Amino acid sequence: MGPRLLNDALPGCEFAADCFKPLKGAAFAMTGVGACLLRGLFNSANCFLLDSHRNLDDIYRLILIQNSSGTYMKKLILAIVFALPFCAMAQEMSFEEYDPPSTLVVPETLVPRAKYPIIDVHSHHWQTDDAYLQQAVADMEKLNIAVLVNLSGRGMNVFRFPDKQDRQAEEEFLRAFLKNSSKYPGKFITFTNISLVGIDDVDWTERQVQQLEADVKLGAQGLKIYKELGLVTKYKDGRRVAVDDPKLDPIWAKCGELGIPVLIHSGEPASFWKPKDKHNERWLELKQKPNRYRDPAKVASWEQVMAEHHHVFEKHPETTFISAHMGWRANDLAALGKQLDEHPNMFTEIGAVIAELGRQPRFARAWFIKYQDRVLFGKDTWEPQNYPTYFRMLETADEYFKYWRRRHAFWRIYGLDLPDEVLKKLYYKNALKIISGIDASKFPE
Repeated sequence: MGPRLLNDALPGCEFAADCFKPLKGAAFAMTGVGACLLRGLFNSANCFLLDSHRNLDDIYRLILIQNSSGTYMKKLILAIVFALPFCAMAQEMSFEEYDPPSTLVVPETLVPRAKYPIIDVHSHHWQTDDAYLQQAVADMEKLNIAVLVNLSGRGMNVFRFPDKQDRQAEEEFLRAFLKNSSKYPGKFITFTNISLVGIDDVDWTERQVQQLEADVKLGAQGLKIYKELGLVTKYKDGRRVAVDDPKLDPIWAKCGELGIPVLIHSGEPASFWKPKDKHNERWLELKQKPNRYRDPAKVASWEQVMAEHHHVFEKHPETTFISAHMGWRANDLAALGKQLDEHPNMFTEIGAVIAELGRQPRFARAWFIKYQDRVLFGKDTWEPQNYPTYFRMLETADEYFKYWRRRHAFWRIYGLDLPDEVLKKLYYKNALKIISGIDASKFPE
């Protein structure tokens, strides 16, 4: 119940603005006890009835002080002094702070090591030195990750600085990663990248095709496309370069000719295009990472970008495509299934979207069984400590457990308890079908 004036304001009364200015906006609420103290101290029908759960902004706006006497002011100050300890007991908190541990007591099945060896088709590695690679291999052994596919074959520049290009630095990185990772036979597969810098040039497409052929000869086993295509890159005249721009058709066709897959990341979660308000499930992420917001007035719509993404698959049926992050449809698996049905050359992978899968365990389990030949294991960022959450979600029937990054999921997730044959296909069998250079004899039947 909100505060109520018992009587209309009397002549000579005014807001106690000067008294409350130092307290205005204080981030705590009046408890019932504190409110009772104020009621008792004022003890006047000419003052309003204080209710519990009112903050100091409300008090600042509503308390009336009679100018003709200093009594009310004195009582007000005394009331505040007495009420402050009780107010502090009812601190308000932000959405980010509210994250209570669950009191639910259910069986837990921690899975520090995957049940079957894994080919992680979505990983990024920006270092080439022996110390880094040696530690990565040690972590892989602990987790039962047999192979990591480094999608960043041409290094960080292509990813971090898409509007600049240093061809020499890119090639040096590729050669160094291929050379140093070969010291750990069978552990790493490398995909190359293309740069969209200079796309206005008449010979840009030819240069990219030639580079692709050269990189494959060096040892690259696939092509990774970053999300800048379709979202960020523009021609000099300001036109957006669409995902299905004809200038890229020879590149997709060359991948088919070379027999290498294209792992393509287009778009972002659709919520990044939505208003940043209480109705947006990704509000917290947009608050913490404001640069991820996509203003519909300034960028192409999510629907447009993803339609272009799928149009590429349609135009190039002889090329194998892996739609990154489940094509941002992990929250609408029926729609993703429809895309897989329409494009036989399309695969997908689960990198960075298991929080969506884990909140729909029964439907997701049925979906994985139905599309068991089309889904690959992917993680995205190389954070070894987070892999056990993937294993637990995929392998167990555990209930209501925490995902590690709250801005992705403020909810708890559940295990899918996938059948062994589905796990094998997800973990390694499907990847063996479409990525060359992996020794299949090291994996179970």
